[in-house]
Amino acid sequence: VQLQASGGGLVQTGGSLRLACVFSGRTFSSYVMGWFRQAPGKEREFVAVISWRSYSTYYADSVKGRFTISRDDAENTVYLQMNSLKPEDTATYYCAAATNLKRLSTPPGYVMDYWAKGTQVTVSS
Repeated sequence: VQLQASGGGLVQTGGSLRLACVFSGRTFSSYVMGWFRQAPGKEREFVAVISWRSYSTYYADSVKGRFTISRDDAENTVYLQMNSLKPEDTATYYCAAATNLKRLSTPPGYVMDYWAKGTQVTVSS
């Protein structure tokens, strides 16, 4: 599995960005897809996950109502639409894929099998 994330950049507080992650090497529709982020000096944290065929989506509390994860199985791509961005959203964002939807309680999130290189999102105040 190969993952290529893109779409990061510099945006002002309140602005929007859409991240994209292209999947290749296996059958995309068979994989759970997720987004995670890591801010400087902090642990990587879960942002959002979407199940096969978009049956279910889950979000971190910190992004609920502002971020939307979606997938296009015809294009082998998962997206993260980020609205109402805040300076605390500044981080490197990582796309990830998993064969199963396995939830973790500590830290909160999901087990992922494959990871893309990150794309930087910077929100200026």
